[in-house]
Amino acid sequence: MRARVPRDWLFCALFVAVGASNAALADDARAWLARMNEALTTRNYDGVFLHVHGGRVETMRIIHRVYDGNVTERLVSLDGSGREFVRTGTELVCYLPDKRTVLVERRPQETTLLGNLPRFDESTEGYYDLKHIERTRLMGRETRVIAVLPKDGFRYGYRLWIDEATTMPLKTQLCDARGDVIEQIQFANLSLPRSIDDAEFRPQVDTTGFKWLRQETREARVADGRATIIWRALRLPPGFRLTLRAAQAMPGSEGPVQHLVYSDGVASVSVFVETAPGTESPMQGPARVGSSSAFSTTVSGHQVTAVGEVPPETVRFIASSLEAEAPGRAGAASPPPPGLSLGSPPRR
Repeated sequence: MRARVPRDWLFCALFVAVGASNAALADDARAWLARMNEALTTRNYDGVFLHVHGGRVETMRIIHRVYDGNVTERLVSLDGSGREFVRTGTELVCYLPDKRTVLVERRPQETTLLGNLPRFDESTEGYYDLKHIERTRLMGRETRVIAVLPKDGFRYGYRLWIDEATTMPLKTQLCDARGDVIEQIQFANLSLPRSIDDAEFRPQVDTTGFKWLRQETREARVADGRATIIWRALRLPPGFRLTLRAAQAMPGSEGPVQHLVYSDGVASVSVFVETAPGTESPMQGPARVGSSSAFSTTVSGHQVTAVGEVPPETVRFIASSLEAEAPGRAGAASPPPPGLSLGSPPRR
């Protein structure tokens, strides 16, 4: 007579097997994302894609080259505004023909003009789940579909179609908590040439009569009367931390603008602080900037604006939590105390 397997033991075994399978799929998804980001930053590529956001569709061309460790990129709007962006190393030059302006600023070497695509390490695992959805064909190529699912309402998710042969993202979607697509990028054609000529990075915009503006970044301490003001957030959504503190000159601002960046390792929020206009009504409340959320408020006589590709609640929470401090009192943002709802940041 065969011994019967206890039912509890069988359920336990099935639970362990399913858990191990899910962990393997998550590791597989993480590996594909790592290969994708390596391809985006180390390969030469030239492609045309459709950028869909806010009910608008724009055709763009991106050219990316890595030569002797130096990165050069050019992003061109083929219709609509006709804007061009050329990055050489850490310098980004924005040609804005609709505003007859050229803006020069700094951009981290490891970024790409295709936008912020998800990168993962141990610090981000507590806030996102990774899922390998399926294998499917796109543009006649075999792809892996990877989902990046946020664990709370303070960040968006992603769906990515990664080419198996080149590990390049052929299609990416930024999604809200319901899975609705906020922004989509899909390539119409994409090539990976061995070399790209310098001529491909020369802008086609005639800049005669344009205004040139350079954003200079320096230490983020600005004298305001008798003391030096340092800005920080009293509380932050889970996982977000300060990653940049700087001051820079910006078009239309009378003095230096404080620039703070808070990130959870995937999503990021930029906060800009400047002296509130004296004669004009300051901006107040929520707004949309393309696929990004924005929120503006006034704190201690200063205009505070937070913007990022995150849900509206996140930028509102961070902007409303900002405070000014005198030197010697600044510190890290505190987590919400027990019993405080993250959906109800302090009011000013």
